Amino acid sequence: MDPVDLARWQFAITTVYHFLFVPVTIGLSFVVAVFHAAWIRTRNPEWYRLTKFFGKLFTINFALGLVTGLVQEFQFGMNWSDFSRFIGDIFGAPLALEALLAFFVESTFLGLWIFGWGRLPEKLHAATMWVVHVGTLLSAYFILAANSFMQNPVGFRYNPDTGRAEMTDFMAILMNKVQVVAFPHVITSAYLVGGGVVMGVAVWLWRRSALPGSQTPGDVPMYRKAARFGAVMTLVSGLGVAITGDLQGKVMTEVQPMKMAAAEALYDTQEGAGFSIFTIGSLDGEEQVFAIKVPKLLSFLATGSFNGTVEGINQVKARNPEMIAQIEQTYGPEVAAIAADDNGDYTPIIPLAYWTFRLMIGVGMAATGVAALLLWMTRKGRAPTARWWVWVAAAVPLLPIFGNSFGWIFTETGRQPWLVYGLMTTNFGVSPSVSTTEVITSMTIFTLLYAALAVVEVKLFLRYVRYGAEEYHEPDEEQTEDSPLQFAY
Repeated sequence: MDPVDLARWQFAITTVYHFLFVPVTIGLSFVVAVFHAAWIRTRNPEWYRLTKFFGKLFTINFALGLVTGLVQEFQFGMNWSDFSRFIGDIFGAPLALEALLAFFVESTFLGLWIFGWGRLPEKLHAATMWVVHVGTLLSAYFILAANSFMQNPVGFRYNPDTGRAEMTDFMAILMNKVQVVAFPHVITSAYLVGGGVVMGVAVWLWRRSALPGSQTPGDVPMYRKAARFGAVMTLVSGLGVAITGDLQGKVMTEVQPMKMAAAEALYDTQEGAGFSIFTIGSLDGEEQVFAIKVPKLLSFLATGSFNGTVEGINQVKARNPEMIAQIEQTYGPEVAAIAADDNGDYTPIIPLAYWTFRLMIGVGMAATGVAALLLWMTRKGRAPTARWWVWVAAAVPLLPIFGNSFGWIFTETGRQPWLVYGLMTTNFGVSPSVSTTEVITSMTIFTLLYAALAVVEVKLFLRYVRYGAEEYHEPDEEQTEDSPLQFAY
């Protein structure tokens, strides 16, 4: 295989794997902060127990997310050195802020929260988890700023003497139009994941406590409270995902018309274009055989008007020579050379873009549907004791997690073959000195390591879920000034 293809596979494997943890971290940090604040305000032992319980699950996920995230930045130097050399001056600033500011805040205040029980003033201790949550939001913002530059490069100039893109306006990069809509979409998606995890875990424990012969029947009200909180959080964040996703779709159509056309496999420009829920095409993918469509919906998603015009793949391709000429005129022949694809075709893999776009929407809607079902079927004190609720509990955390993954796969592969849209294609970003054997070796090692970490994560997570929330003990009795400082998890 080509080293470029292998390098792309390696980055895809490590990135998708890492992002399984990211939305859980963001979502659960918010949940734990809310539960801890509720305990401080009400002194209800149930909130205290839920805080400690979901705090353990959050800590496990945070640790695994930290380990897997370290690999991401190493890959820029290992497999993508030409890409790093070209935009390193721009990427360096937001990524440095993420590591030196946001992650420093997260890790420091998480340590204070873990070790601060009975040692810090209660309100100050509860505030540390809110600071952790703010740190996760800052991390997401800075990383998305770097990614948004790849989607819509702004705030830079090209220096022909060094062959590098150099930052000229940091605020333009932080306030990139893609960034402004992507950040709320990613955060509401993370809240969707957090709500799904809380709902799924709490439903399983609620059902176990509510069954006849249960050893913890007194925990039913607590788990019911957590499950319904998770369901409400899922519903509200699901609405936020829909609204922010609609805004992002319109900006995406403006800056990357090919991506929106690929999302619908729309080959020719249409007014009032419909959105297909399911499509069967010819073997080459260029002709539609059968489709189930919602009339004019794609035009609304792309333009805000049901009669809006959506540019097709063929028409976008026809403007490629004009685009390359504009790049050469603006930045010079050097940039035009690294923007030129081998065959002049800037079309992504259409079936991949088409189906990941629908899976992203479909599994997210399924999660919100389950949340609405749970709220309806557990009203007036009813408990989810039917056997099929076990499958619901197992599925509902996975649906929004997979929805996040499908969304990022669509976002990144739909931009292809561009590495930096309109500036550099993927073929020109890979490290020239890295061989096929070296990429295969590192990819194999990382994949095996990640597989082992997945086993550790799942075992730890499920073990503590099965334990459930610990019995309540007065916080002041847990540690005294003479007690040794110890890790409670």
